[in-house]
Amino acid sequence: MTKASSVLAYLLLLVNIGMTLWGVLGFLEYLTGFALIPLQNPNFPSGTQFMHWLTITASGLIYLLGFITRWRYTPYAMIVSYAMLGTLCTVETFDFMTAEWRYRSYINEIMLYLLLSWYFLQSGFVKRYFSGRSAGAPDPPSAAI
Repeated sequence: MTKASSVLAYLLLLVNIGMTLWGVLGFLEYLTGFALIPLQNPNFPSGTQFMHWLTITASGLIYLLGFITRWRYTPYAMIVSYAMLGTLCTVETFDFMTAEWRYRSYINEIMLYLLLSWYFLQSGFVKRYFSGRSAGAPDPPSAAI
């Protein structure tokens, strides 16, 4: 299971590179109006749109910088980031979104944040990687994945 856990950590690295780029492009459009592809949601008020891009960009950067530096608080910072993203998703879904699929998408997103939070708390690979121990070191007690 450690192999799958390490693959997920590196997959999350790629996903967070994408999130960071998406957030930066969203901020660029939000601040200047210049859009390579339209990313703004016209149903969101300006402040909600700002928080949308801030949380997406910050979440991506937290994982990227945490992964590169092996910052030991990265798993906890990501859980806080998921809580912020989930809270914003709740506001956007129930207050502003009008798409027919919004509730299904909301449930999927919240479930993803919960599963990733569980992964960050339980993964032996994550515990080793962000503690600075080498890959061959034994798992800390209670490391399930």
